[in-house]
Amino acid sequence: MSDREDQLAGEFPFVPKQERAQQKRNALLESGRELFISKGYEQTTAKEIAAKAGVATGTFYRYFLDKRQLLLSLLEDKIEKLLPPEPSWVNGNPEARLVEMLESYGHRLNQHGLHRVLPELLLKDPELAEVIATAKKRIHQRIFTELQAAKEKGLTWSDLDLNTLAWSIMILAENAAVKVEQSGEPAEYHEIAKVICRLVFPPDVLKNLKSDNENEIE
Repeated sequence: MSDREDQLAGEFPFVPKQERAQQKRNALLESGRELFISKGYEQTTAKEIAAKAGVATGTFYRYFLDKRQLLLSLLEDKIEKLLPPEPSWVNGNPEARLVEMLESYGHRLNQHGLHRVLPELLLKDPELAEVIATAKKRIHQRIFTELQAAKEKGLTWSDLDLNTLAWSIMILAENAAVKVEQSGEPAEYHEIAKVICRLVFPPDVLKNLKSDNENEIE
């Protein structure tokens, strides 16, 4: 059977119901994930994925049309987990909550690993790029809605363009974990959270939010 690496498959493949078949499919998914991360998407073949999973190449094509369809299966229901968190500004200490969210986001990225593969694909795969863009728009809208709620309560700077601010928060949050990974330096999530919160809140408002939260804890 030919190695159909360039064929595009836009739909997620059928998931088998039999336990043994599910085990083989899961082994292929994990094999593909590990190889995509270690070798890169372009350098990985279906034959290598099958060999690492301990199955024949023909078995690979029983479950997936090509390696791209396997990648889509890995990303299914997980795309938003690879994208930046959505802060809440109106309850508790926003800085402390944001640190927790950034730490959780960094942990998810390291655990999943596929964010390392996406940059090489997005320029070559318009369909996948559109999926990612749509997911980012959903997250942006949720951040924007949270900022609106904070502004209505008089918590934010009055002259801020919330649409631009929401995108700025996404960029800062998204690149925080990437910077840690690329530099090998300890995480600076507290500093990133501090910068984001200063973009959103005037100093006196942020101080009051922190104080109110400390009083509630006591």
